[in-house]
Amino acid sequence: MSAPKFGYVLLLIVLINISNNGVDAFHKVFKKLQSKSTSLESVSPLHRTAYHFQPPRHWINDPNAPMLYKGVYHLFYQYNPKGAVWGNIVWAHSVSKDLINWEALEPAIYPSKWFDINGTWSGSATHVPGKGPVILYTGITENQTQIQNYAIPQDLSDPYLKTWIKPDDNPIVKPDNGENGSAFRDPTTAWFNKKDGYWRMLVGSKRKNRGIAYMYKSRDFKKWVKSKRPIHSRKKTGMWECPDFFPVSVTDKKNGLDFSYDGPNAKHVLKVSLDLTRYEYYTLGTYDTKKDRYRPDGYTPDGWDGLRFDYGNYYASKTFFDDKTNRRILWGWANESDTVQDDTVKGWAGIQLIPRTILLDSSGKQLVFWPIEEIESLRGKNVQMTNQKMEMGQRFEVQGITPAQVDVDVTFNVGNLEKAEKFDESFATKPLELCNLKGSNVNGGVGPFGLITLATSDLEEYTPVFFRVFKDAASNKPKVLMCSDAKPSSLKKDTGTDAKERMYKPSFAGFVDVGLLDGKISLRSLIDHSVVESFGAKGKTVITSRVYPTKAVGEKAHLFVFNNGSQPVTVESLNAWNMQKPLKMNQGAK
Repeated sequence: MSAPKFGYVLLLIVLINISNNGVDAFHKVFKKLQSKSTSLESVSPLHRTAYHFQPPRHWINDPNAPMLYKGVYHLFYQYNPKGAVWGNIVWAHSVSKDLINWEALEPAIYPSKWFDINGTWSGSATHVPGKGPVILYTGITENQTQIQNYAIPQDLSDPYLKTWIKPDDNPIVKPDNGENGSAFRDPTTAWFNKKDGYWRMLVGSKRKNRGIAYMYKSRDFKKWVKSKRPIHSRKKTGMWECPDFFPVSVTDKKNGLDFSYDGPNAKHVLKVSLDLTRYEYYTLGTYDTKKDRYRPDGYTPDGWDGLRFDYGNYYASKTFFDDKTNRRILWGWANESDTVQDDTVKGWAGIQLIPRTILLDSSGKQLVFWPIEEIESLRGKNVQMTNQKMEMGQRFEVQGITPAQVDVDVTFNVGNLEKAEKFDESFATKPLELCNLKGSNVNGGVGPFGLITLATSDLEEYTPVFFRVFKDAASNKPKVLMCSDAKPSSLKKDTGTDAKERMYKPSFAGFVDVGLLDGKISLRSLIDHSVVESFGAKGKTVITSRVYPTKAVGEKAHLFVFNNGSQPVTVESLNAWNMQKPLKMNQGAK
């Protein structure tokens, strides 16, 4: 269960630990607003997405328990049916047969019993032979203790799983062995070990400022016992929310692996959502099934400076294994970045981002992410650009499409790297600081170059997504920086008088591990009115930004390619498609 507000508090919560009503998490409660409902007629259409998942109104956050059952995809998510800010949370439930068109059902889980009377927070689903899908979730008791519960379908013959039951023998896990009862939540999908006959799952927690993933084991999926030691922990990382733990294949570069895979040629991924930073981090490593311990490989830092699923506005993600297509699919949540007052006025807040496939990179040192191929079914009119050379200071408009609702995929060729700036090693773990220092308008050697999205024709408003190539003096190899900068994205005036309640317009950045041996680097951006999802180098680095233009909206938005480096850059190929709305997009959260 993640925090309700992503924006302006990002830096503050690194230094402070906030508690509301005894719950050790950043759940800022707005009691006067959390039940202020908005009618469907009064919901503001401005900045609402067209092809991203969101209900017609009100607040959403964490995706929960995504799965495939009897040919039907299920997505549950944290939802406030009564208002546009966090509160009154239930497990909303939507179903789809193609991951594109979604139909809303009645909420699957909501506070109703002593073991969840104060909250039904995030969790996962596991397919248990003989029992069907079982949901594991965090319940909040009357005294604000976080405990782990389970729910089962009432009718296994129903592919839509419309009704869920919370048995009276809940909870299945309580913090009664020294765990922190106010920081003990978000159980993972469980996996089965054929060798010893035990199911295993993880629960996120912390002790003082050490992040922890506790492991629990069970033979019958009801009685769970904590392992002697956590599967992994890390000092100075704070609460580990929404952990995820799964294998990836070292040799198969097309298919994912089931959670319970225990064969050769695999690595494991441990992902955690850090409540302190509001970012997600992951490591690749080895899982010792006998000792029940996970050891990161050590190629990258284990903590704040480590690898991320997404370097932007992305949190509380959850994966599932699609056994119909042998894919591991990732869902993630992007909150609004404007103010609580703005969310209340517009009547909605939060989107689920386009699902992504996950595979291990050929280097074996990182993951790669890519939008599910089903999203391409929404592509409409196509325009192209080829072999367009851009000198320093030049930009070219991508015309003939609707840039506010588009999928654009471009390959740049930078030629040689003779003009690349020397990389300053003091920024080795500080891509964001480097991006803020050398933005899209700061002339360089090789770059900045990339896309200018959601822009006015005169660039009074715009959101640039770009690369800048440096050269590492020690290795003589390129060091590629990728940035998405929301600072110039909006002329919108702040509604709040408090500085903390102003719109959050951050830059985001990450490094891209690419050799540029052929001089080429690709960038794909899914642009949808108030969100820009960008995939660098075929998904090696991903950045999501939420933005709120006032003039560059709808038909008035523009899209450009640009180069502000002294080295000429060629748009080798560019394809841009208008994106259509799905026929069904969650036609009314119940």
